[in-house]
Parts: sequence; structure tokens; C-alpha cells
Amino acid sequence: MSKPVLLDNVTHKDLRVITRYGKEFGDNVNRTPVFPTEYADVQREYPILLRKDGDSGEYQSIALLGFAREENLFLEGGDWNASYIPGIVARGPFLIGFQQRDVDGEVQREPVIHVDMDSPRISETEGEPVFLPHGGNSPYLERVSTILGGINDGMEVGRTMFEALDSFGLIEPVNIQVEVHADEKYDLRGLYTISEEKLANLDGESLEKLNRAGFLQGAFLLIASLGNVKNLIDMKRRRLLAASER
Repeated sequence: MSKPVLLDNVTHKDLRVITRYGKEFGDNVNRTPVFPTEYADVQREYPILLRKDGDSGEYQSIALLGFAREENLFLEGGDWNASYIPGIVARGPFLIGFQQRDVDGEVQREPVIHVDMDSPRISETEGEPVFLPHGGNSPYLERVSTILGGINDGMEVGRTMFEALDSFGLIEPVNIQVEVHADEKYDLRGLYTISEEKLANLDGESLEKLNRAGFLQGAFLLIASLGNVKNLIDMKRRRLLAASER
């Protein structure tokens, strides 16, 4: 259960956040949500795929981290072994909330930072300080604020982007079949990707519409990222080999 509360520098003046990674923090998952605003970084290391939300039916994008359940091949000795950590992970125990504010008689909705006080990352003795001794934001909190802004923007962009790609018939189901060894195989279902063939056959007007909306690059990055499935297989094989040699 999460317990999000509004973050403030009085109540949480001594708050610290443990920033290492591991099973104890819930990082042992084989996929995590990612957003179009971070695709350029994500696609360098992770396969990006789409899934459908069971309730809304909307497409959402995820980065594949492993094949088996509760397997994150990027976790290693408390570190996340990658040059880029997806924003939803890097944000730690922080979330975006909204509050209403009266500005010159007009009610406006503005984003504010909440913190999950039930997160195992929360501490008062270990980790990165959230606030400076005199109450200002720490460099760590400034980084988190930037990450949360990217997530918030990415959620809006993703919704309209996937609607546009779907309207052009570019989203198609994909089954990822992985053979690590003869006796260890995985069949990942319920996932979607962008059809490279259909994208290549779009007429000029449709391509221009996607490009002007800023969605064409995202489609190409989704396709390009699938080459990282092979990298994941290699990571899995190296880990199994290392385990067998212990």
C-alpha cells in the first residue's frame, strides 16, 4: 500500500531517500512503463513495446527488462547496470499530484510533488537528503522534479501519439519468442509494436501529419529498440554462465 502525502520542507526536513536498487525496493520486475519523452534515451538499451491497459483499453509503452517473472537483468549488486534509468524508476518514492490555486480570481490546477511515506526507500538516516539544512531543495530533489515533469509531459504525449499511430493502422500485435538455451525458452504475449512495413508504405500526406505532430520519430525509435532483445538474451546467457561457474 502506498501512502502519498504532499511534500513540504517542514514536515519532511529530515527526509532522506535510499537510491540504490534491489529486490527489497521492488526493482525485480521484467518490465517498466516508459514515455515518448524519454524514448531517445530508452531505445539505446531497452526494447520498447506497447501493451493495452486492461481497464481503459489505451496503449501504454513499456521497457522490457528481463524475460522471467521478477527478473530484471539490469540489477547487479545494488546498481542499475545501464547508462539510462527509466524515469518511472529514477523518480524513487515521488509522484506528481495536483492542487487548485486561485490566481487573480481564476482557479488553476498546478502540479505538486507528493512522496510515498510507505516506500522502503524512505529513511531519516541513510541516502540522499531531500532538503538542504535551511529548507531549500537539494540537488537530488531538483533532479527528481525534472524527472517528474518529463513523466507528466510523457503521459500526455503518449496518449495522443498512440491514438494517432493506431488511427493509421500502424500498431500490431507481436509475439516475442526467446530461446536462451534449448531447455529455457520464453514466449512473451499480449504485446504490440509498430509495423515497419505499414510505416514504410504510408503515403506522403500521412507521414507529414505524423511528422508535424512529432510522432514519426517516436515510431522509428520504437522499431529500432527491438534490436535490444538480442542484447537482453546475451545478458541472460552471461548471467547464467556466471552462476554456473560459482
